[in-house]
Amino acid sequence: MKFIHTGDWHIGKIVNEISMIEDQKFILEQLVELIQEEKPDALIIAGDIYDRSVPSVEAVELLDIIFTKVLLDLKTPILTIAGNHDSAERLSFASSILTRNGLHIQGALSKEFKKVILEDDYGKVNFFLIPYADPAELREMYQDCNIRTHDDAMRKLLEEVKSKMNYGDRNVIVAHGYVSFMGDEEEVAIDDIGQEYKKRAGLEVSDSERPLTIGGTDLISGKLFEGFTYTALGHLHGPQKVGSDRIRYSGSLLKYSFSEIRQRKGVTIVNVDEKGAVDVEIKEFYPIRDMRVIRGPLNELIKQEVYNGANVEDYIFAILTDEGELIDPISKLRAVYPNIMGLNRENSRKKEESKTSAGNGYKTKSKIDLFKEFYKAISPNEITEEKLDFIRDVIEDVEREGR
Repeated sequence: MKFIHTGDWHIGKIVNEISMIEDQKFILEQLVELIQEEKPDALIIAGDIYDRSVPSVEAVELLDIIFTKVLLDLKTPILTIAGNHDSAERLSFASSILTRNGLHIQGALSKEFKKVILEDDYGKVNFFLIPYADPAELREMYQDCNIRTHDDAMRKLLEEVKSKMNYGDRNVIVAHGYVSFMGDEEEVAIDDIGQEYKKRAGLEVSDSERPLTIGGTDLISGKLFEGFTYTALGHLHGPQKVGSDRIRYSGSLLKYSFSEIRQRKGVTIVNVDEKGAVDVEIKEFYPIRDMRVIRGPLNELIKQEVYNGANVEDYIFAILTDEGELIDPISKLRAVYPNIMGLNRENSRKKEESKTSAGNGYKTKSKIDLFKEFYKAISPNEITEEKLDFIRDVIEDVEREGR
């Protein structure tokens, strides 16, 4: 059995006020070409098809075009779930009709799990579709006050699945969330908040991933998925395995933040043999515009010899290393890089530390010492004697006028 595992399409996403629809169309056409070449038994989308619960007209039209090509032209079944960005109700609309054409959607959560059975030369492969659901939703549905965290919720859901599962078959789970093994072995403070918590749990995370809860209650134990042939996960935008290739994130199809610039985007081609052994191949896609960071003095970055050979249409974040004042740097950069998304001054990285007090003991320090500490906090370079002499003259002039 061969299937293509994808996730986190986020159709309709806007990054730094720039619509990604054109980029998504370009990359999704590569996916259609890959399906045509590989002829998989199914396409899996592990949640977050859309970026918003109420998608734009352009987003709906693009998805309709791609689904039509995959389902009707290529005759490839699509198995998909709702992620935390999707509207479960909207994805579920008319799903019973669409199933006849090979589109299997599990949007809204229910006690009746959608089980899709596909067959190859060696028998059945069962696909269980588990959409994203908040623990409070499951707590209400099952009337179980013990469901407090995402781990509790997934544990309950998989208990239900396993109670009806034939272990003699090959069984695949499609789910959405933060799954890790390291949380089982290492104590991580429950009040650690945000991305740092996920990194300590061994996950590669990105700024574009929406947190599911505050603190560590959204982490799910990888042990819950033991016994399944393969677990196709969504939510994390970096392609990665969790423990082994039997539990994987396919990652997003495109880079959606500058924290993802080193990630190689694409899909996972999964082959499952007659005994349930899994072989995976990462197929990389190439965007119409890359997302990258450039660094250096402003005048250097806009020189033709610097950007020659590079795609100036890429999405750019510029880190400027100039020390002096700059006049309208974003306009100068945009004249060369029309899709620049932002810039920063490298020597301002310690701005928060550069208080007027310049650290402890400021009352006992001279004005020139205070300035030297201030300069050190905002600049990567040592202040020169020439600049110090100038500052001494300024301080003396100010003090003279104040007498």
